[in-house]
Amino acid sequence: MKRFFGKVQPAEPEVSDAERELFGGPLRYDMGWSQHENAQLDLTLVSALRSMPTLVGATLRMAWKADRRALIAVGISEVGQGIAAAVGLLAVNAVMHALLGSGNAVERLHALLPGLLAIAAIAVVNSVLAGWSTSRAGRLEPLVERIATTQYLAAAVSVELEAIDDPDFRRLIDIAQYGPASARRMISACVAALNSTISLVATAGVLTVLHPALLPMLILIAAPRGWGAMRVAQERYVSVMSWVEHVRASRLIGNLLTERTAAQEVRIHGVGPFLLSRYKRMARSAEAEQERLASSKAVTEWVAAALSGVAMAATYGTMIWLIMSGHMSLAVAGTAVIAVRSGSASLGALVMNINTLHEESLYVRDHGRFLTEAARHALPRTGDPVPKQVEQVSLDQVTYRYPDREAPALDQVTLTLPMGSVTAVVGENGSGKSTLMKILSGLLLPQEGTVRWGDSDITGLERSQVFDRVALLTQDFQRWPVTAAMNIRIGRPGHDASSEDLQASVDYARADSVVAKLPDGLQSLLARVFRGAVELSGGEWQKIGLARTHWRSSTSSADGVLIVDEPTSALDPEAEIEAFDRIRRLAAPNRAVVLVTHRMSGVRHADRIYVLHQGRLAEHGSHDELMAARGRYAAMFDAQAAQYVPVGAIPRPTSPPVADPA
Repeated sequence: MKRFFGKVQPAEPEVSDAERELFGGPLRYDMGWSQHENAQLDLTLVSALRSMPTLVGATLRMAWKADRRALIAVGISEVGQGIAAAVGLLAVNAVMHALLGSGNAVERLHALLPGLLAIAAIAVVNSVLAGWSTSRAGRLEPLVERIATTQYLAAAVSVELEAIDDPDFRRLIDIAQYGPASARRMISACVAALNSTISLVATAGVLTVLHPALLPMLILIAAPRGWGAMRVAQERYVSVMSWVEHVRASRLIGNLLTERTAAQEVRIHGVGPFLLSRYKRMARSAEAEQERLASSKAVTEWVAAALSGVAMAATYGTMIWLIMSGHMSLAVAGTAVIAVRSGSASLGALVMNINTLHEESLYVRDHGRFLTEAARHALPRTGDPVPKQVEQVSLDQVTYRYPDREAPALDQVTLTLPMGSVTAVVGENGSGKSTLMKILSGLLLPQEGTVRWGDSDITGLERSQVFDRVALLTQDFQRWPVTAAMNIRIGRPGHDASSEDLQASVDYARADSVVAKLPDGLQSLLARVFRGAVELSGGEWQKIGLARTHWRSSTSSADGVLIVDEPTSALDPEAEIEAFDRIRRLAAPNRAVVLVTHRMSGVRHADRIYVLHQGRLAEHGSHDELMAARGRYAAMFDAQAAQYVPVGAIPRPTSPPVADPA
């Protein structure tokens, strides 16, 4: 009995030997949609019916915001279809009475004709109403998805960077991205559920009018059908969750075998045949589970059909007794049979639609939770204007600690960036350089200490104006899948620009040779995944990035800061020297340049050099001053300079003696 009437439990997938060998066990996605993998298993027939008002209410509120007139039209058409269904059953009852009434065939045919015409007219009205509902619901669905998507994207781009760096908030962003599509699907599921509900209520009302005993008969027949529909859906869901483990593992292998990045090792190391054999073993596991599902589904559907058949037999037996005892006419019995079948089908459809509504509502709820959290972490939209002319940007005793780390990323750091100067920041990995750049640009606010633009504390300034004064070029700058021209212009996308307008930035970055090789020049699409597009090398991309930085800097007349973080990692030595020289020349009376790099040769000409170590300012000064101090900077500079010493001058450790195997 528990096999059929107990709660369906999540299945632990069988793990093939190939999966255990490659992955150590089954692959379980850690993605947003996987948060609600077992949502369907929490629903029962009773809880599904109980949850319907809440689910429908949430959907109607979204649709009301999207298009009230379309929603009202859907409501009117669905209610109209329910009334048409009820009137149709009454017309069927009239036809039954005429067909089974007294009189000769001609008289009964005349009595039958009005009912048949009414049924035909009702069918036409019902089809018109159904088409109207489909049309208006089709308008609502994309509107709801667009509104929800716009809300999601607008909230995501408006939060503080600190929230983006927070793992919990990042996970919420990932989960919430499925909300808009679920909101769209909820519209169609809600319309279908309303249709089923109204039809069921109409049928129940007609049965009650025909004979009070018919309503419990409808419930008796329909309940097993509803249970069976939900049980089959849940068992299938559990099975899919099991065999999909094998499918996703085999799909991963298929992707690896065809990926461009793995192509060399696949061939040279003989990885292809090895992984292909594991793929076949995983596929066999998935096929075995799907075969088991088919058998289980057949048994469950048979049990549901048997229960419904028993209920149907009991209902027909009751109807026969009522007919024989004179409490029900044959015409009413015939109408009741049609109504009971219609009502049970409506209940089965209602259960499935509520099931869909329940699961989709979880993602819509995540979407709402994300909007609430995003509003709490949103960048402030008000503040004092940033002075157009500032003499310097300064940090005073700035401390910043990430929430998932004990040690501070920056600890009591003080430095000054005068306009017109070139400042270098150096240090080993993890010393706090990137965090310092985020603090300087206003992406992060100090937890202790102050950042000032002139005499103004950054916490009181309008942040969008602060961002407008900052230009940023990092090693991992975004390679946008747009044209080369747009990749440059996107440094300040609000400024319209032609190819001629961008030429100065192309020339400045020495990117003219890159553009010359492109099939359509600056109008070439830089994204290999699209037809007719091209891809650039790392060094070519860095020249495009430098042109973007020049374009952003050249379109601002106010004082600002240019932050350049490891900009030359993919350039050859000659191009690197030229790039550093051009970057230093970007310093102007209204601009301070901050250079962050591991290439010590690029910072020796900076006006001021700051050395970070474990989040603290270890030393600062000019290149000559720091070399004379023989501290961390001098050690780092000497270590890199030693790489260019002639080979004969580099001491080599002696090799340990090796015993003669003989």
